[in-house]
Amino acid sequence: MAEKEDCVNSTIRQLANCNNINLRCETNFKMNNFSEKQRFTQWWLWLILVGAMLVPLAICLFDIFTHKATHTTVEIVSGAALPAAIIILFRSFRLDTKIDESGVWYRFFPLQGRMGCVVWADVEKAYIKKYNPILDYGGWGIRFGLGGKGKAYNIAGNIGLQLELKTGKKILIGTQQPDEVKETLVQLVREKKLG
Repeated sequence: MAEKEDCVNSTIRQLANCNNINLRCETNFKMNNFSEKQRFTQWWLWLILVGAMLVPLAICLFDIFTHKATHTTVEIVSGAALPAAIIILFRSFRLDTKIDESGVWYRFFPLQGRMGCVVWADVEKAYIKKYNPILDYGGWGIRFGLGGKGKAYNIAGNIGLQLELKTGKKILIGTQQPDEVKETLVQLVREKKLG
């Protein structure tokens, strides 16, 4: 009886049993890359940004309807242009994360043009961590934590991939998909890419 070893598309939960044959499929298990793109979606942030843009617009409309030119056109336009530029900038912010066999790739676009990479050979520990963005890192974005917490790249939420490097440095990359990141880490351990 020939045993099937067609386990390339197996998931971690199916490793122990492939087609009802008691066969470990780790040798044929193919790495699925993890990829995530995150943007600022917090309603309160957008409320503040849009509110800041509405103030100069309200002043402009007041001047038009009352026929009192208390502000110059340049002042009004620049007063509305700055918040509009900030809104466009925040809309363009994006945290890109990719995890594959070579390591963890990350970029906080547009502040980082090229993706940074932490190769697995440099990683002492990698795990999912719940954290407090305000208390631990002072908010969201590219942040530096106090008390040896290291650097954080985050957009929203309070869960991230914590990387502790052999050099002692720490990098936290926020995620909205912690289960998928954990599953990818488990795959890497099974494939002996990560210790």
